[in-house]
This record gives sequence, structure tokens and C-alpha cells, in this order.
Amino acid sequence: MTAALAAPWQAAPFLGVLLSFAILPGLAPRMWHRRMAVIVLSWVVFGFLLQATAGQAGAALRGLWQVSLGEFLPFIVLLLALYALGGGILIAGGPWGRPGGNLLLLAVGTLLAAVMGTIGAALLLIHPLLAANGHRFEKRHLVLAFIILVGNAGGALSPLGDPPLLVGFLRGVPFLWPLAHLFWPLMVIALPVLALTYFVDRHYARRESHPVRRALRVRGAMNIGMLLLLMVAIPVEGVWHPGMVSLLGAHVPGEQVAVTLLAAACIAISEAFTPRAIRSHNRFAWGAMREIVILFFAIFATIAPVYALLRQADLSTAHPAWWFWAAGVASAVLDAAPTYLIFFKAAGGDAARLSAAPSTLLTALAAGSVFFGPVTYLGNAPNLMIREIAARRGVRMPGFFPYAGAMVVLLTPLYVLMAILFF
Repeated sequence: MTAALAAPWQAAPFLGVLLSFAILPGLAPRMWHRRMAVIVLSWVVFGFLLQATAGQAGAALRGLWQVSLGEFLPFIVLLLALYALGGGILIAGGPWGRPGGNLLLLAVGTLLAAVMGTIGAALLLIHPLLAANGHRFEKRHLVLAFIILVGNAGGALSPLGDPPLLVGFLRGVPFLWPLAHLFWPLMVIALPVLALTYFVDRHYARRESHPVRRALRVRGAMNIGMLLLLMVAIPVEGVWHPGMVSLLGAHVPGEQVAVTLLAAACIAISEAFTPRAIRSHNRFAWGAMREIVILFFAIFATIAPVYALLRQADLSTAHPAWWFWAAGVASAVLDAAPTYLIFFKAAGGDAARLSAAPSTLLTALAAGSVFFGPVTYLGNAPNLMIREIAARRGVRMPGFFPYAGAMVVLLTPLYVLMAILFF
């Protein structure tokens, strides 16, 4: 990363992508849906031109190609595979659909996210939650709570749960460190959100019809098996390093190539053999991923200058609470894993020292990286996927700014309490 790339004005394309996604769907929805690809990708072109005018056209082109094949493609293929497998699993019946059952599903999903990751748990459970509450007129509160707990906070208890913690584990942080140090911060988020959701849900349920109780049944064993296979492959990817592979000029770690091919195979198998009835029941459609694919490509292509600016920030003498807020605010709009890595290196990068008791600084960094994920739709990959799936089922999801505003109002008091108690 050159000094020119770290100049503040180089971050303009990334900000343009964020603002386009935040403003245009509400301001000009028809134009956005018709021209979304052109608008978003124009910011990628703008970023390339900014570097070209600085005499770095060749480096910019090579960098864009490297990001496309080495970072974006493995990420999006894995995301599409999890989306396909989650949409091929049918969980019907059970206690969901009533306040107590919905509370149980959210609690189970929060714990499950620590075992199989936030993306896997979210895509497995969002369909039964929405289907069981299909008779309800108002269910946005359930989706918002689901994003907070299953799509984000639940991943705090293990390196398998959330990519930032996996980054820490791969750099020497003990496997059980998140469980020991992030359990009580998780409770500061989870218990109030669960309680509030239950009382809001019970209030709305009093005015609506009750669902017919049906026995719990699960279909899609093949997709469940492949989902578990991917959940094992992701952490293995972090410890198995067979070497670099050259792909048309881009250099990609061999383990990423292997997992990407495995994910692509899972998509093909799932598409070929999943019964159409399961897909139909889950209202599965690939079109829901179009916006996500385009948006994340633009983010990957324009985010490098933002990370360079973060690396220039000097937090070496800051109080741990400042690390918590700084890592949190950055993770709310950036990819949390690279953000965690940047702050981890800024803290010295010595896992043994950072994880030694009381490890307040590492706890602050990890908590900020994980718990601020639900603040915006961009804070974690499941957020946008949950939003798209919910919207396809007729849930009137809030736009970018209304969503972020609601999350700030709800979660900021909990973040303040967390900072006071632990940092």
C-alpha cells in the first residue's frame, strides 16, 4: 500500500458506494433497481481512475484483479453456497410462531451461531422463523432481533462463530479465549434484546390469530450434511496451507482455492438434487442475491484505502474503551475480519501477551469487532442476506438509515453499559 493510496481522498469511491446503497433505494427506488449495477460499479471505475491519474494505473489494474480472484470470489462463492444450502433445508412445525417459541428459536440460534458460524446459523433458521410467523402482520421486530443475535452477537463465543475471532485464533489466541472473555459481554447484549423482543412480540400477538400447532419436522438431510461439511472446512482453511496457486496472474492461497471449489460443488449438488417443494416453501430465489453480489464486489474493490487510513491511526496509548469504540465503529461499516486484524497488529500483534489475564485490551478489540456488526446492514454478511430473505416474504424491512438509526438507539445504551462494566 503506497502513501498515495492512503490519502483521505482515495476513500471517496468507498464512501460513494455506501452512500449510494444508503440513499438511492429510498430516494429513487425505480432507478436504483434498474441501474443499481451501473451506479455501484461506476464507483469502482472512479476508484481505478483516481489511482491511474496518480500514475498507478498498472498497479491499480493488478490490484483489482487480485482482489477479484483472491478475495471477492472465495468470499462470494462461500456466501452463495451457504445461501443455497440454507434455502434447501425445511424446518417446519415446532413451537415457533408464538412469543415463547420465537424466544426459544432466537436463544437457540444465538448459541448455534457460536458452533456453526453466524452465516450458517442465520441461513438455517431464518426460514423457519419467517414461515412460522407468516400469519403475523407485524414481525419486523423478530427479524431485527434475529440479525442482532443470530447474525452477529451469537458468534462471539468461539473462533468458529465469527471471522474476526477466527483471525485471532489463527494468530495464536487460545481457542477457548472468546468463551472465557466474551460470554458476559454477550449477555449484556443478548438478555436485554431477548427480553425486549419477547414483550414486544407478546404485545403484537395479542391482536393477531394464533398458529395451528404442528409437529416439528426437518427435511433436506443432504443440504444439512453439506452445510456441516462447509462449517468444518472453514476453520481447517485457517490451519492448512498447501501453498499459493497462480490463477491468470492472481495469487490465491491453495486452501482458499480448495474451499471455493468445495463450495461451488455444494451449490451444484444442492441445485440438482434439492426437491423443488423445499425451495418453494422457503421462497428461495437467486435473484435476491444479485444486489448483495454487486455491492460486496464494489466494497472489496474500493475498501483498500480505508484500511490504509486505519493503519495510520495511532491508538497505542488509548484506553481500552477507546479500542472498543474505535474497532466497533469501524466494524459497523467495514469487513470486521480485516478491521480486527488491523487493530490487532496496532496493539502489538503478540497473541500471548494480549490474551494473558486480564486481557482487557484484546477483549475490547474483539467485543467491538463482533458486537457492532448489527449497527448497519454492512456490518456483517448475514445482515443483508437476512434482509433480502425477509423482504421476499413480505416483511417491510427498514431502509439503510432507518435501520441504522433504530439499531443505534437500541444498542448504544448496551454498548455504553458494556464499556463501563468491562473496559
